[in-house]
Formats: sequence, C-alpha cells, structure tokens
Amino acid sequence: MIRDFSREEFKNFCLSCGVSDFDFFINRCDNLYELLLAANAKVNLTRIQDKDDFMIKHVADSLAICRYFPEIGTGLRIVDIGCGAGFPSLILATAFPQLQITAVDSISKKTAFVESAGASLGLSNLKVFTGRSREMNRREEWQERFDILTARAVSDLRTLYREARNMLKSTGRFVFFKTPEQAAAELDNLKKISSRHNISWRVTEVFDLPAAGGKRVFVYSDR
Repeated sequence: MIRDFSREEFKNFCLSCGVSDFDFFINRCDNLYELLLAANAKVNLTRIQDKDDFMIKHVADSLAICRYFPEIGTGLRIVDIGCGAGFPSLILATAFPQLQITAVDSISKKTAFVESAGASLGLSNLKVFTGRSREMNRREEWQERFDILTARAVSDLRTLYREARNMLKSTGRFVFFKTPEQAAAELDNLKKISSRHNISWRVTEVFDLPAAGGKRVFVYSDR
C-alpha cells in the first residue's frame, strides 16, 4: 500500500524524468489506465488496478529510467524485453515521441493489448513483436539493432543477458530495472557470464519512487 500523493509531487517527478508537457502526458496516462482496466476485465494483464498504484508502480516506475539515462528521450532505438502489458514501453513512447521503441513479449494477449493501446494513443513510435528473446537473439534481422536493451520485472539478469545480448549494437547499453535486493542477488552471476565479452556492470544509487512506492536501482553496462 502506498501513501496518498499529490498531483504536484507526481508532476515534479515526471518533470525530473524529462517529461516536457506534463498535462498532455498525464492525460494520455489517464487514457491508458482506462484502456488497461477495460482489457483487464476480459484478460488478466496486471494485478494493479487502483489508480494511484497504476501511477506509481507503472507510470513513475517506467519513467524513472530517464532520470539516470536521459539520452533515452533523444531518439534512440530501444527494445523492451518482456514488456508485459506495456511497461515501460507504452509510458516511454508516450513521454518521448522522438524515440523508437520495440515492445517484445512471448504472450500474445499482452502484445495484443500493447499494440491496441498504442494505436488508441496514437503512438507511431511504438512497434510490438510477439516472440521469445532467445529466438530473436539468433535471427540476423534482430542482431545489433538497438541502442538500449531494457527489461523490467522479468527474469534474472544472467538469463536476460544470455538470451538477448546479440540484439544490442556494439556501442549500445543494457539497462535493467531491479530492486536493490534483486541486484545484489543477481549481479555476481551476471558478471561471470559476461566476463569474456569485455563488459563492466554498474548499479545506480538506490532511489525511491514517489509516495513511498518502493526502492529501485538500475543495473547497467558500461564498456
């Protein structure tokens, strides 16, 4: 349970993440919330249905990546592995129309929702693909294609790296959403599997989501 939070607190957080037009952005997020509720009544997409929870656990959590990696909003090509119901894909595509983001998930009911919601919100910078990252990782058309590879609330770091690393450009960067506890538990195995690939790994400072919504870090590559 998160405590009550003010619109001003949420606005300040969004602005700190690089959102330039908060009123437009929050209106789109309201629309997305209604779309998610309607879809969730038919198929199980997310356990989060309370509006405040949605704004913190989905919207703010998704946006937080841009506080530490502001280049994301400048037109890069991003792939979101295991996008689920579209977080962070839908939020980032809404906040930053200049970036190009590909949302990937193996569960068709989830990618169908992401594609439908993206169309409803007019997100021409969002593409959706139904499939498994380990299969895409072996296909030439997906290799060395993206500037940033991210994943939120899906799989462990070792598995993510092993099954998707070929999709990233040689100059690209992995950025993974994690809790501090997850990062501490998974980082050693990630370093072991990537040791022969000349990749260094770093962890951001621990930060709080608005309204005491939880602690987060990002685990990211640094060549």
